[in-house]
Amino acid sequence: MLNENESDLKAHLKTLHRNLNETGQVDEELQMLLRQLDGDINRLLDKRDEDNLDANTYGLASRSQELTARFAAKHPTLEPALRQLGTILANMGI
Repeated sequence: MLNENESDLKAHLKTLHRNLNETGQVDEELQMLLRQLDGDINRLLDKRDEDNLDANTYGLASRSQELTARFAAKHPTLEPALRQLGTILANMGI
C-alpha cells in the first residue's frame, strides 16, 4: 500500500508526463533522461515495498534537481514541475 508521499509522487509523475506530452517541444535527450528517472523511481518504490530498502543511497532527488537546472532555459514551462519532483523526492529522503 502506498503512503501519502508515494501517492503524491506517483500523481506528480503522471502530471509531469501529461505536461511533457502537451508541450510537444521536448527534445529527445530530456525525454530519455526523464524516462530513466521515472523508471528508477518506480523500481525504487517497488523495492522499498518488497525489501524495505533504504532509499537514501539512490540520489534520485539530486538527479531530478540536475535535470531541472540543465533544462530550465530550454523548457521553462516544465521547470516548475521538475523542481517540484525534486522537492517531493528530497522530502521522501530519496
